[in-house]
Amino acid sequence: MPEVTYREAVRDALTRALREDERVFLMGEDIGVYGGAFQVTGDLVQRFGTERVMDTPISELGAAGVAVGAALTGLRPILEFQFSDFSALAMEQIVNQAAKLRFMLGGAVSVPLVMRFPSGSGTGAAAQHSQSLEAWFAHVPGLQVVMPGSPADAKGLLLSSIMSDDPTLFIEGRSLFTMQEDVPDEPYFIRLGEALVRRPGRDVSLITMGSMVPVSLQAAEALSKADIDTEVVDLRCLMPLDVASIIRSVKKTGRLVVAEPGWRMYGAAAEIIATVVETLDEMRSRPRRVAWPQSAVPTSSRLEEQFYPTSDDIVAACRASVTES
Repeated sequence: MPEVTYREAVRDALTRALREDERVFLMGEDIGVYGGAFQVTGDLVQRFGTERVMDTPISELGAAGVAVGAALTGLRPILEFQFSDFSALAMEQIVNQAAKLRFMLGGAVSVPLVMRFPSGSGTGAAAQHSQSLEAWFAHVPGLQVVMPGSPADAKGLLLSSIMSDDPTLFIEGRSLFTMQEDVPDEPYFIRLGEALVRRPGRDVSLITMGSMVPVSLQAAEALSKADIDTEVVDLRCLMPLDVASIIRSVKKTGRLVVAEPGWRMYGAAAEIIATVVETLDEMRSRPRRVAWPQSAVPTSSRLEEQFYPTSDDIVAACRASVTES
């Protein structure tokens, strides 16, 4: 298996989908000759032409409308938002059209649309270019929210998302684009809504997703040196949510920490903790969450260091969970 970056794994999935299914095409701002804001689409326009890799005007609402319409006709568009923040301009098409059309038309249509969301930051991109908005969309029935935390998952989950008949938000943590690991060269598919236990453990369950996966694994390694055996569960999807895997892990350890790459209030961590508390009668300690403070994302690197959770923050939460009981 070749070692590739997260960015290259996403590009490989796009390449295979374009090559093997003539219904697939790409849309987005600067994805053509420029190769994408984060160089994910690369040379795909040279390889497949401008009818399959389309640069769109600077109109997220318009592009999303075209993508929804194309999906309704049986095509399988993949729309890139340069930054996840810009999806706010297309909420009408995403939330009121793509998410609801199958329901409103009694299952007579489907919307096989993938929307790629480069998300989060840590690069001084500031308040309007660094947000993680996945909790917004996971709240809306009809949308799938996929959050791969590794290159191998990025490829398999993207191929599965492209083959799905439901509108899917594919959240790409921008801090992961240069992450490297061995990725199979051949095509493969990962079932949407199936979590992965990345590290088994007995003392505390650490539930995580997206860009917090490598940070959580780093924290688990540090905790092991202090004799705290941490089970790391990578959700891979927020919607559908693998509740069974979460409950299975917490039943075993009796403790829960959730590390989320987004804001603390009304976030994914809150939903996961609520689900566990509603399901399990007893736990050995209070659930804890590690997430962003309730503030706009700062530009200053010094402030960013304080804003984004680190492995030390996760270590502290897990230690507190273990010592409390």
